[in-house]
Amino acid sequence: VAVQLHFLIVQSVLGSLVLGYRPLWGAARSLAGVQLYVREAAAVGVDAPHLLRTVQEMWSASSPPLLISPLSRQLLSDLLEHAPRGSPWILVPGHWLGDSALFAQVQAAHQRGLRLVWRGPLGRLPEPEVARCFDNSLLSLQPEEAMAALQASPPPRPGAPHPPGHGTSPVVDGQMYEDIASRALMSHCLDEHRAVALAGWPKEDVLYSLRHQPMQPAHATILKLLKAIDAEQSLDVFEGILGEDPLLAYRFMVYTNSASLGLRTGIDSLRRGLVMMGYGSIRKWLGDQLPHASTEADLRPVRESMVLRARLMEQLIEPGLQHELRSEVYLCGLLSQLDDLLGEPVGTILHRIPLSDRVFDAIVMNHGPYAPCLQMARALETDDASAIHQLCTDHEMEQEDVNRILLRTLANTRRGTPA
Repeated sequence: VAVQLHFLIVQSVLGSLVLGYRPLWGAARSLAGVQLYVREAAAVGVDAPHLLRTVQEMWSASSPPLLISPLSRQLLSDLLEHAPRGSPWILVPGHWLGDSALFAQVQAAHQRGLRLVWRGPLGRLPEPEVARCFDNSLLSLQPEEAMAALQASPPPRPGAPHPPGHGTSPVVDGQMYEDIASRALMSHCLDEHRAVALAGWPKEDVLYSLRHQPMQPAHATILKLLKAIDAEQSLDVFEGILGEDPLLAYRFMVYTNSASLGLRTGIDSLRRGLVMMGYGSIRKWLGDQLPHASTEADLRPVRESMVLRARLMEQLIEPGLQHELRSEVYLCGLLSQLDDLLGEPVGTILHRIPLSDRVFDAIVMNHGPYAPCLQMARALETDDASAIHQLCTDHEMEQEDVNRILLRTLANTRRGTPA
């Protein structure tokens, strides 16, 4: 009875919240953690201890570190009051600390051993009395601060020596930074000032800076697949590795549907392509890809974000679907941002491969059976709790189920190692 009661309480906790997430990227350009946005679904209290217990029961030693980001003062207050030592990091907006009662809770939580992160502008760092309550900070830069940082350490041109800087960078060593829109500033924070992590990634600027070179699949993924073939691993393993790189998956489908292979029927899935080609042919094709493959580390967060969306979509679709349809949903999520990588309309890109209408309709037309899952996966990448809640209402998704799927997907996403 006690176990059943605990289960029901946990159920109600996840049903009374709206969750979202943002990846935290480290210096190795791999996943260093996850920022978890948390807001009450309605004007009712949340059982903070049960929320934390639920999260910790789902997390394992290989799961990414978690930074809990409460989006209301009441929820933050409840977490500060009840979170035990050893809980995930908790984010505290600096401008909320004018509330003396909340600040007293911060002090008590710090003394209790909670790991707290101060969030605010770099130009308004907290006074020493406040700062000593925090283990780290999540900082944002004003345009003039970003300019001063880049002037202090301007990025070198390819093949040229590092140019001399002017002045001192305002960037503080060893902190976390958010909303960094410039690739050069990202490198300045992570590589020169040993930032613990960046919340979000300057995807647009990274892709723009690489616009004059053709996008290629990741060298590490091609090599991993070649080794799996040499080790005669299973078809499931091959399909899983192919699905770790959206560009490699797309190129594979283009190749398997090319006139040179002369296959009579269109290949509309990775698994069907693997079966139809045979491992010898696949190995030769991968060998041809390897010399041109990308070793650009700054693209890794771009690819891994696309894979994370695909994994989330695969779980959001109704349970009980056969493997073939579940793989199709995964492919839908994986290919949904190819336009960012290839710089052309996604409809044009997808017309080159014989995908099912369900995939094309969801990505290009925003309707059909997979569209709700794609819309939800996109919304969960933000802190827009109202949009997430509205999608649950519109598509008759249970908020509790969505939250559980998100937590499970994040918990099963391993913290990265250098590729």
